[in-house]
Amino acid sequence: MRRLLAASSLITLACAAPALAQTAPVAATAPVAAQGVPKGRLSDAVKPVTYRLDLTVNPDNERFSGRTEIDAVLKSASRFVDLHGRDLGIKKAVATAGGKTYVGTWAQVDPTGVARLTFAEALPAGPVTFAFDYDAPFNTSPAGLFRVKVGDDWYSWSQFESIDARAAFPSFDEPGFKQPFTVTLRTKPGQVAVSNAPEVSKTLEGGLDVHRFAPTLPLPTYLVAMMVGPFATVEGTVPPTPQRATPLPLRIVTTQQNKDKMAFALEGSKGIVRHLESYFNQSFPYPKLDQITSPIMPGAMENAGADLYADPILIMDDNAPTGQKRAFGMVVSHELAHQWFGDLVTPAWWDDIWLNESFANWMGFRIGNEWRPDLNIGAGALAEGFEAMSTDALLAGRAIHQPIPTNEKIDEAFDGITYGKGGHVVAMIAGYMGDTKFRDGVRRYMAAHRYGNATSKEFFAAMADAAGDARIVPAMQGFTDQQGVPLITFAPGKGGYTATQSRYARLGTLAPDTRWGVPLCVRRLAVTKQSCQLLTTQSAPVKLAGKGPFIPNAGGTGYYRFELPAQDWAALIARASTLPGGEAQALDDSLFASFRAGRASPELLIASAVELAKNKDSYASDAGFDSLQALYTSGLMDDAAKTKFRGMLTTTFKPKLTAMGFSPAAGAYSKEDPETSEKRAQIVRRLTSTARDADLRRQIGDAARAYLAGKTEALDRSWFGTGLGIVVEEGGMAAAKDLVERALASQDPLFRPAALGAVSASGKDDIAKWVLNDLTDKRLRPSERLRMVGGVVQTAETRNLGFDWIKTNFDSLMSNGGGIFFASRLPALVGGFCSAERADEIAALMRPKLAGKTGALELERTIERVRSCGKLKVARTEEVSRAFAKLK
Repeated sequence: MRRLLAASSLITLACAAPALAQTAPVAATAPVAAQGVPKGRLSDAVKPVTYRLDLTVNPDNERFSGRTEIDAVLKSASRFVDLHGRDLGIKKAVATAGGKTYVGTWAQVDPTGVARLTFAEALPAGPVTFAFDYDAPFNTSPAGLFRVKVGDDWYSWSQFESIDARAAFPSFDEPGFKQPFTVTLRTKPGQVAVSNAPEVSKTLEGGLDVHRFAPTLPLPTYLVAMMVGPFATVEGTVPPTPQRATPLPLRIVTTQQNKDKMAFALEGSKGIVRHLESYFNQSFPYPKLDQITSPIMPGAMENAGADLYADPILIMDDNAPTGQKRAFGMVVSHELAHQWFGDLVTPAWWDDIWLNESFANWMGFRIGNEWRPDLNIGAGALAEGFEAMSTDALLAGRAIHQPIPTNEKIDEAFDGITYGKGGHVVAMIAGYMGDTKFRDGVRRYMAAHRYGNATSKEFFAAMADAAGDARIVPAMQGFTDQQGVPLITFAPGKGGYTATQSRYARLGTLAPDTRWGVPLCVRRLAVTKQSCQLLTTQSAPVKLAGKGPFIPNAGGTGYYRFELPAQDWAALIARASTLPGGEAQALDDSLFASFRAGRASPELLIASAVELAKNKDSYASDAGFDSLQALYTSGLMDDAAKTKFRGMLTTTFKPKLTAMGFSPAAGAYSKEDPETSEKRAQIVRRLTSTARDADLRRQIGDAARAYLAGKTEALDRSWFGTGLGIVVEEGGMAAAKDLVERALASQDPLFRPAALGAVSASGKDDIAKWVLNDLTDKRLRPSERLRMVGGVVQTAETRNLGFDWIKTNFDSLMSNGGGIFFASRLPALVGGFCSAERADEIAALMRPKLAGKTGALELERTIERVRSCGKLKVARTEEVSRAFAKLK
């Protein structure tokens, strides 16, 4: 699963949660056996062998119904069985064993969906078949079976990771249970039904189309897929490859309004499948591939043979913005990599989900880059890893790999540590081992556990065997089993440097002593070959040959930060414009981290930003000014310094834009080099937002108004957010209401969220109050409503107003449409504050309400971020302001 982890998408993530109980299960008050109910992993008392799912799914209705049969083996005789089911209206539950039928009593025994089935007499040990007749509510957010009205039609999809299959059918809902599923879907006549396996027949029975699918290969419950609706489809095949002798059937499946924009995804998916088959040296593991979209999916999901994506990830054409194409390449590569790493070989329990997601994240950037090198997708992996370091540097946190004892803790594993840090650690190990050895270790691991389960220990062993170096195992475990970011401090030494490791800590915090086995790769600028060693002691000499500035993180793949002597910082910054993208990003991350720790001067940050802006890599050229922007938005500049910073943006970027040229018209740069297009987009965002360039804002604002007047060729989709934001800012409440009406009347997967986002992030109190209190249009989907709340809270000008609203409405937010996913991300919405006083307010409000719940960890991170920012502001604002005052 690939979740959209940027701050702007946190509210979207909130919606991928189960609705709270809407219908009490039948016999919910029945007596339950006295033995303890599992709060996390089930025991081995029952082993499911196969499922038969027969569901009647009509998205027009608020509920669906079904019959589930599970063949299983009971380890020993028992009067009760623990399994899963959440908010299911169980009509009948029976077990058949040894030719005898036993009537069971169903009870859901905790909010996460643990259930107990009890019998008047003990079931015998051995084979048993459980059968359930039930109905259940559709969700309105992407969890379980959910439905959405798009235009005049209702559609339904499934999203079961992590523990939401239990909201669709009774099950043993854990990744360690893998078995075949035979799925039957009964639908309105003429509707499309999709599941994991190929459809083998469709008949009309009792006024319904009955879609029967072939039995799947062994799957865990979280990878089962069931989609129903009047979908538009386009079909093709992935041609044979050296790993696969026959064509692979491929479809794009989406809602009707997207029917004319499926060709890009169809062709792009073909290429990505071929690259993945080559890497794994195995054919695609399943007999067909459907690529499906939903308008409210918060990211993407790797259902075996039936991947599900947010609309904008797949729905585009060749004129789409570079950023959207990058997202397609990365996310589709990520999800399709999961078909092998996660689906074919699945973690035994959620404590190893990091391995799924970290590897797929690394593969997403790697394979995406192979698919379209011109998009520079690979550089995004390092950007995401360095971003994760900001979270990992907090004292409040977790290791990538950690025990997950209860169901409430499962969702905490799906965060930036798993994706960003995990992917960066995989890249580091691959870089240290060498690409071929690492790939061979992956292939060995996959072959040993094909269609089964595996653990981190088994993956590490495969890597050590391939590397021929047993030290790889403790080195990897040092990064996966420990929290924190290594700081490598370099001091001049004979023939090179002395490297000393410690745990990085921000100003005002003291990190515990931690030791890693750091794969340390360095070089001189004039030498392309890097020198690598495993730093296992606190200090060790680093020998270097060649001339030129010292590169402390060659390639930028090392998951560590570095500290340098003053002359080495100066020499490296002076050549920042010529560094490869990854090394340039590493420079910015370590320098800004040094500043936040109280060491590097703001003058160095300013000098680095200026030089990095000249770098040809679009990720690197943006990084330095991103760091300065963080000081601006956090209040570490006085008013005079802010004015100087805005002037610096203008003098740095306006000439660049003039040289590049600018037109807001649709398709103006569709044939241009993607890196150039992306740099233009970055420059335009800076000049129109922070620098407030009047001419540029007028040009884009006029184009946006022309677009809204029907001249759609006037505004390219790249400028939707900027242009519509200007329209709202200049037009006030009337423009905001008009734009919301246009958004709700549209099903365009880019325009609709951009328009709603422009309104929620207006920065105007009157509009924010209207959004929070009076925007009750029924066409506004629950996920969109929550996203708009987030837009208000995360916008600096309305942050205080939004926080006051959250304080008043916290309980209703937690209980109406948010669920456990929302709880885990809600605290981050108020993470933009920067003072100890606000940290205390957040703690007082949320700690009592989130204690012991899924959001508790993210709350502690947020409190620490806000408090740490406040300390930095007190300590360094005057120094930062003096540095900007020196600028001409």
